[in-house]
Amino acid sequence: MDALRTFLAAHKTGSLIRAADQIGRSQSAVSQQMRKLETQVGQSLFQRHGRGLILTDAGEQVLSYARRILELNDEVIRALRSASIEGSVRFGLPGDFAETWLPAALGEFKKAHAAVRVEVSVEGNGALLERLDRGELDLVLAMGHRTRADAEHIATLPMTWIGSADSEIVIKPGRPLDLALYKPPCFFRRAGLAALDDANIAWRLAYSTASLSSLWSGVAAGLGITLRTGAGLPPTLRRLDERDGLPSLPVVDLCLHGGGRENTPALARLREVVIESALANLPS
Repeated sequence: MDALRTFLAAHKTGSLIRAADQIGRSQSAVSQQMRKLETQVGQSLFQRHGRGLILTDAGEQVLSYARRILELNDEVIRALRSASIEGSVRFGLPGDFAETWLPAALGEFKKAHAAVRVEVSVEGNGALLERLDRGELDLVLAMGHRTRADAEHIATLPMTWIGSADSEIVIKPGRPLDLALYKPPCFFRRAGLAALDDANIAWRLAYSTASLSSLWSGVAAGLGITLRTGAGLPPTLRRLDERDGLPSLPVVDLCLHGGGRENTPALARLREVVIESALANLPS
Protein backbone atom coordinates (compact mmCIF):
# COMPACT_ATOMS: atom_id res chain seq x y z
CA MET A 1 0.00 0.00 0.00
CA ASP A 2 2.83 2.41 0.85
CA ALA A 3 4.50 1.77 -2.51
CA LEU A 4 1.24 2.37 -4.37
CA ARG A 5 0.65 5.65 -2.49
CA THR A 6 4.18 6.74 -3.37
CA PHE A 7 3.55 5.78 -7.00
CA LEU A 8 0.41 7.95 -7.07
CA ALA A 9 2.31 10.86 -5.49
CA ALA A 10 5.09 10.55 -8.07
CA HIS A 11 2.54 10.55 -10.89
CA LYS A 12 0.68 13.55 -9.47
CA THR A 13 3.81 15.66 -8.88
CA GLY A 14 5.79 14.43 -11.89
CA SER A 15 8.91 14.12 -9.75
CA LEU A 16 10.33 11.70 -7.21
CA ILE A 17 11.77 14.66 -5.27
CA ARG A 18 8.39 16.40 -5.01
CA ALA A 19 6.72 13.08 -4.22
CA ALA A 20 9.18 12.56 -1.35
CA ASP A 21 8.32 16.01 0.04
CA GLN A 22 4.59 15.31 -0.26
CA ILE A 23 4.63 12.00 1.61
CA GLY A 24 7.36 12.96 4.10
CA ARG A 25 10.07 10.48 3.04
CA SER A 26 13.60 10.78 1.72
CA GLN A 27 14.23 10.75 -2.02
CA SER A 28 16.31 7.59 -1.71
CA ALA A 29 13.45 5.78 0.07
CA VAL A 30 11.00 6.84 -2.65
CA SER A 31 13.40 5.76 -5.42
CA GLN A 32 13.85 2.39 -3.71
CA GLN A 33 10.08 1.91 -3.46
CA MET A 34 9.64 2.65 -7.18
CA ARG A 35 12.47 0.28 -8.18
CA LYS A 36 10.91 -2.47 -6.07
CA LEU A 37 7.50 -1.87 -7.61
CA GLU A 38 8.96 -1.98 -11.12
CA THR A 39 10.75 -5.24 -10.24
CA GLN A 40 7.47 -6.74 -9.03
CA VAL A 41 5.57 -5.86 -12.21
CA GLY A 42 8.56 -6.60 -14.46
CA GLN A 43 8.32 -3.33 -16.43
CA SER A 44 9.31 0.32 -16.17
CA LEU A 45 6.54 2.55 -14.85
CA PHE A 46 8.07 5.98 -15.56
CA GLN A 47 10.14 7.57 -18.26
CA ARG A 48 11.98 10.87 -18.27
CA HIS A 49 10.30 13.85 -19.92
CA GLY A 50 12.44 16.97 -19.68
CA ARG A 51 13.03 17.48 -15.96
CA GLY A 52 9.99 15.49 -14.95
CA LEU A 53 8.51 12.01 -15.20
CA ILE A 54 5.63 10.64 -17.24
CA LEU A 55 4.01 7.23 -17.11
CA THR A 56 4.85 4.45 -19.51
CA ASP A 57 2.06 2.33 -20.97
CA ALA A 58 2.62 -0.15 -18.13
CA GLY A 59 2.56 2.75 -15.66
CA GLU A 60 -0.82 3.90 -16.97
CA GLN A 61 -2.21 0.42 -16.41
CA VAL A 62 -0.78 0.18 -12.90
CA LEU A 63 -2.17 3.65 -12.12
CA SER A 64 -5.73 2.49 -12.77
CA TYR A 65 -5.35 -0.57 -10.53
CA ALA A 66 -3.48 1.38 -7.83
CA ARG A 67 -6.33 3.84 -7.40
CA ARG A 68 -8.90 1.07 -7.11
CA ILE A 69 -6.75 -0.99 -4.71
CA LEU A 70 -6.13 1.98 -2.41
CA GLU A 71 -9.78 3.04 -2.49
CA LEU A 72 -10.84 -0.48 -1.47
CA ASN A 73 -8.14 -0.63 1.22
CA ASP A 74 -9.22 2.72 2.67
CA GLU A 75 -12.88 1.72 2.50
CA VAL A 76 -12.19 -1.40 4.58
CA ILE A 77 -10.32 0.63 7.20
CA ARG A 78 -13.08 3.26 7.37
CA ALA A 79 -15.74 0.56 7.73
CA LEU A 80 -13.92 -1.19 10.57
CA ARG A 81 -13.17 2.05 12.40
CA SER A 82 -16.74 3.27 11.94
CA ALA A 83 -18.18 0.15 13.52
CA SER A 84 -16.22 0.79 16.72
CA ILE A 85 -17.22 4.46 17.14
CA GLU A 86 -20.26 5.37 19.19
CA GLY A 87 -21.46 8.08 21.54
CA SER A 88 -22.71 11.60 20.86
CA VAL A 89 -21.29 14.89 19.62
CA ARG A 90 -22.79 18.38 19.77
CA PHE A 91 -21.44 20.54 16.97
CA GLY A 92 -21.99 24.24 16.35
CA LEU A 93 -21.34 26.25 13.19
CA PRO A 94 -22.21 29.72 11.85
CA GLY A 95 -24.85 30.17 9.18
CA ASP A 96 -22.17 30.98 6.57
CA PHE A 97 -21.41 27.25 6.27
CA ALA A 98 -24.82 25.82 7.15
CA GLU A 99 -26.29 25.84 3.63
CA THR A 100 -23.31 24.80 1.50
CA TRP A 101 -20.79 21.94 1.73
CA LEU A 102 -20.70 21.31 5.48
CA PRO A 103 -24.20 19.77 5.93
CA ALA A 104 -23.38 17.22 3.24
CA ALA A 105 -20.16 16.34 5.06
CA LEU A 106 -22.04 15.96 8.33
CA GLY A 107 -24.59 13.76 6.58
CA GLU A 108 -21.82 11.50 5.28
CA PHE A 109 -20.37 11.35 8.79
CA LYS A 110 -23.74 10.27 10.17
CA LYS A 111 -24.15 7.55 7.54
CA ALA A 112 -20.62 6.24 8.18
CA HIS A 113 -21.06 6.32 11.97
CA ALA A 114 -24.65 5.29 12.57
CA ALA A 115 -24.00 4.63 16.27
CA VAL A 116 -23.01 8.26 16.88
CA ARG A 117 -25.76 10.72 17.78
CA VAL A 118 -25.03 14.08 16.14
CA GLU A 119 -26.66 17.32 17.31
CA VAL A 120 -26.00 20.39 15.14
CA SER A 121 -26.61 24.02 16.16
CA VAL A 122 -26.43 27.00 13.80
CA GLU A 123 -25.86 30.38 15.48
CA GLY A 124 -23.56 33.39 15.45
CA ASN A 125 -19.87 32.88 16.18
CA GLY A 126 -19.90 34.52 19.61
CA ALA A 127 -23.07 32.75 20.73
CA LEU A 128 -21.64 29.37 19.72
CA LEU A 129 -18.46 29.90 21.72
CA GLU A 130 -20.48 31.01 24.75
CA ARG A 131 -22.46 27.77 24.54
CA LEU A 132 -19.21 25.80 24.20
CA ASP A 133 -17.86 27.45 27.35
CA ARG A 134 -21.10 26.61 29.19
CA GLY A 135 -20.72 22.94 28.25
CA GLU A 136 -23.67 22.91 25.87
CA LEU A 137 -21.56 22.08 22.78
CA ASP A 138 -18.55 19.80 22.22
CA LEU A 139 -17.05 21.32 19.08
CA VAL A 140 -17.51 24.68 17.35
CA LEU A 141 -16.44 25.99 13.96
CA ALA A 142 -16.16 29.76 14.30
CA MET A 143 -14.67 32.81 12.63
CA GLY A 144 -12.72 35.62 14.24
CA HIS A 145 -11.61 34.06 17.54
CA ARG A 146 -8.11 32.73 16.81
CA THR A 147 -6.68 34.15 20.06
CA ARG A 148 -8.67 31.67 22.17
CA ALA A 149 -6.47 29.04 23.81
CA ASP A 150 -8.50 26.20 22.25
CA ALA A 151 -8.41 27.58 18.68
CA GLU A 152 -7.23 25.16 15.97
CA HIS A 153 -6.62 27.24 12.85
CA ILE A 154 -8.22 25.87 9.69
CA ALA A 155 -8.08 28.68 7.12
CA THR A 156 -7.68 32.42 6.67
CA LEU A 157 -10.50 33.93 4.60
CA PRO A 158 -10.70 37.40 3.03
CA MET A 159 -13.61 39.61 4.05
CA THR A 160 -15.54 41.07 1.14
CA TRP A 161 -18.20 43.70 0.59
CA ILE A 162 -21.43 42.18 -0.73
CA GLY A 163 -24.26 43.80 -2.64
CA SER A 164 -27.27 42.91 -4.76
CA ALA A 165 -26.44 41.20 -8.04
CA ASP A 166 -28.63 43.80 -9.77
CA SER A 167 -26.91 46.83 -8.22
CA GLU A 168 -24.55 48.91 -10.36
CA ILE A 169 -23.78 52.09 -8.41
CA VAL A 170 -22.90 51.50 -4.76
CA ILE A 171 -21.64 54.89 -3.62
CA LYS A 172 -23.68 57.91 -4.75
CA PRO A 173 -22.36 61.48 -4.41
CA GLY A 174 -23.91 63.43 -1.55
CA ARG A 175 -25.64 60.40 -0.03
CA PRO A 176 -24.47 58.16 2.83
CA LEU A 177 -23.84 54.53 2.01
CA ASP A 178 -26.74 52.28 3.04
CA LEU A 179 -25.59 49.31 5.12
CA ALA A 180 -27.25 46.02 6.03
CA LEU A 181 -25.52 44.53 9.07
CA TYR A 182 -25.80 42.02 11.87
CA LYS A 183 -26.89 43.38 15.21
CA PRO A 184 -23.99 43.91 17.65
CA PRO A 185 -21.84 42.32 18.85
CA CYS A 186 -20.45 41.35 15.42
CA PHE A 187 -16.80 41.58 14.34
CA PHE A 188 -17.82 41.91 10.67
CA ARG A 189 -19.88 44.95 11.61
CA ARG A 190 -16.97 46.46 13.54
CA ALA A 191 -14.51 45.81 10.70
CA GLY A 192 -16.81 47.30 8.05
CA LEU A 193 -17.60 50.47 9.99
CA ALA A 194 -13.93 50.98 10.85
CA ALA A 195 -12.92 50.61 7.18
CA LEU A 196 -15.55 53.12 6.06
CA ASP A 197 -14.64 55.62 8.77
CA ASP A 198 -10.93 55.34 7.90
CA ALA A 199 -11.80 56.02 4.24
CA ASN A 200 -14.03 58.99 5.20
CA ILE A 201 -17.05 57.36 3.58
CA ALA A 202 -20.37 58.45 5.12
CA TRP A 203 -22.76 55.63 5.98
CA ARG A 204 -26.08 54.92 7.62
CA LEU A 205 -27.53 51.71 9.02
CA ALA A 206 -30.49 50.90 6.78
CA TYR A 207 -31.12 47.27 7.77
CA SER A 208 -30.25 45.36 10.93
CA THR A 209 -30.89 41.67 11.64
CA ALA A 210 -29.72 38.70 13.70
CA SER A 211 -30.33 36.16 10.91
CA LEU A 212 -27.99 35.41 8.00
CA SER A 213 -30.83 34.44 5.66
CA SER A 214 -32.59 37.69 6.55
CA LEU A 215 -29.36 39.60 5.92
CA TRP A 216 -28.99 38.03 2.46
CA SER A 217 -32.62 38.87 1.66
CA GLY A 218 -32.21 42.48 2.70
CA VAL A 219 -29.08 42.93 0.61
CA ALA A 220 -30.65 41.20 -2.41
CA ALA A 221 -33.61 43.59 -2.14
CA GLY A 222 -31.23 46.54 -2.37
CA LEU A 223 -31.75 47.79 1.18
CA GLY A 224 -28.01 48.08 1.73
CA ILE A 225 -24.65 46.39 1.29
CA THR A 226 -22.99 44.14 3.84
CA LEU A 227 -19.72 42.29 4.41
CA ARG A 228 -18.90 38.67 5.16
CA THR A 229 -16.34 36.17 3.79
CA GLY A 230 -18.28 35.26 0.64
CA ALA A 231 -18.76 31.67 1.85
CA GLY A 232 -22.13 30.33 0.71
CA LEU A 233 -22.96 33.51 -1.18
CA PRO A 234 -26.42 33.22 -2.86
CA PRO A 235 -26.62 33.89 -6.65
CA THR A 236 -28.76 36.95 -5.95
CA LEU A 237 -25.70 38.70 -4.52
CA ARG A 238 -22.28 39.73 -5.82
CA ARG A 239 -18.92 40.63 -4.33
CA LEU A 240 -17.91 44.28 -4.31
CA ASP A 241 -14.43 45.78 -4.08
CA GLU A 242 -12.29 48.87 -4.66
CA ARG A 243 -13.67 49.21 -8.20
CA ASP A 244 -17.02 49.99 -6.56
CA GLY A 245 -15.39 52.73 -4.51
CA LEU A 246 -15.23 50.66 -1.32
CA PRO A 247 -12.24 50.38 1.02
CA SER A 248 -10.26 47.17 1.43
CA LEU A 249 -11.11 44.86 4.33
CA PRO A 250 -9.06 42.63 6.66
CA VAL A 251 -8.99 38.85 6.66
CA VAL A 252 -10.71 36.61 9.18
CA ASP A 253 -9.48 33.33 10.67
CA LEU A 254 -11.60 30.18 10.66
CA CYS A 255 -10.88 27.90 13.62
CA LEU A 256 -12.19 24.82 15.36
CA HIS A 257 -12.73 25.10 19.11
CA GLY A 258 -13.06 22.20 21.51
CA GLY A 259 -13.14 24.06 24.81
CA GLY A 260 -10.49 21.75 26.27
CA ARG A 261 -12.82 18.75 26.30
CA GLU A 262 -11.69 15.13 26.20
CA ASN A 263 -11.19 14.04 22.58
CA THR A 264 -13.45 10.96 22.40
CA PRO A 265 -13.27 8.72 19.28
CA ALA A 266 -16.54 10.19 17.96
CA LEU A 267 -15.39 13.75 18.54
CA ALA A 268 -11.95 13.07 17.03
CA ARG A 269 -13.50 11.62 13.89
CA LEU A 270 -15.95 14.52 13.53
CA ARG A 271 -13.03 16.94 13.90
CA GLU A 272 -11.21 15.12 11.06
CA VAL A 273 -14.29 15.26 8.82
CA VAL A 274 -14.84 18.99 9.38
CA ILE A 275 -11.16 19.80 8.69
CA GLU A 276 -11.03 17.62 5.58
CA SER A 277 -14.23 19.15 4.22
CA ALA A 278 -13.11 22.69 4.96
CA LEU A 279 -9.75 22.25 3.25
CA ALA A 280 -11.42 20.63 0.23
CA ASN A 281 -14.10 23.31 -0.20
CA LEU A 282 -12.62 26.59 0.98
CA PRO A 283 -10.26 28.60 -1.24
CA SER A 284 -6.61 27.98 -0.41
